[in-house]
Amino acid sequence: MPRFKTLALLLSTLAATSLPVMASSEAQSGVSPSAKAVFSLGPLPVTNSMITSWGVTLIVILLLRWLVGKPQIIPSRGQSVVEGLIEGLKEIFEPIVGRKAMPVAFPLLICFFVFILVHNWSGLFPFVGTVGWFQIDPATGHHVGFIPWIRPHTADLNGTIALALTSFVAWLILVLKYAGPRLLLHDLFGNKADKKELPGAMYWGLSLVFLVVGVIEVISILIRPVTLSVRLFGNVFGGENLLHNTSFIPVFYFLEILVGMVQAFVFTLLTSVYIGLICNHGDDHDHDEAGHGEHAPASAKEASH
Repeated sequence: MPRFKTLALLLSTLAATSLPVMASSEAQSGVSPSAKAVFSLGPLPVTNSMITSWGVTLIVILLLRWLVGKPQIIPSRGQSVVEGLIEGLKEIFEPIVGRKAMPVAFPLLICFFVFILVHNWSGLFPFVGTVGWFQIDPATGHHVGFIPWIRPHTADLNGTIALALTSFVAWLILVLKYAGPRLLLHDLFGNKADKKELPGAMYWGLSLVFLVVGVIEVISILIRPVTLSVRLFGNVFGGENLLHNTSFIPVFYFLEILVGMVQAFVFTLLTSVYIGLICNHGDDHDHDEAGHGEHAPASAKEASH
């Protein structure tokens, strides 16, 4: 099944992005926001979030493979569940991304959603974040910190930064491929006003305004990885601390199930919006041409008159 193979490959790639890009913080009480090395494979430190990421991703791939089985024309119950999820997400994201970029963007988007959703919920599994060892100060003999053996991928700032950078690089590749540098530059800095409808001085004055707005837009694009990573990390890490400090009260536990789903959808939705803001121009243009051509519906022609 090509879709399953693509999904498994992308999930495995996302799982490998939890490398410790940030140094571990000093020992402290509570749950640390940074990855902790459990052991090393040569020069590569293997952190607790990496272990969780690989393990949970492997379980997801095997579960999907078991549900789908051998694809059939008349789908089995498991295949129907997976296909229903794919079709439902496609109906949500296709109008945003646009038909042109959707075939390439959709596998990435669905992997973002599934990967982040499952890893958000992985923090609710038994023993995740609660089994490990205490750090002891040799001078005083007191506990100065706790290092869990396994941590949720998205409750570690390293993991969310890696996901946000993956989203940013994918956005750049898709925009350059399906829109091109010229359309990108025009969308950022070009004058969107109609030169025929404005006096020359006003038109060129607006060009300066659009140039300044474009600079601001470039700054907002460059900070997208920061906002994406911090938003996801803050919600999941805050929920993890809430559960630990309230002894996993059921009402907070079920609240975190909802938060985990919402944050997975928000991250994926924002990624699709960023892609669609540039790549969806072509669909709008084709729609306008279809609506105002000689074969346009009568209602469209009447509206144009």
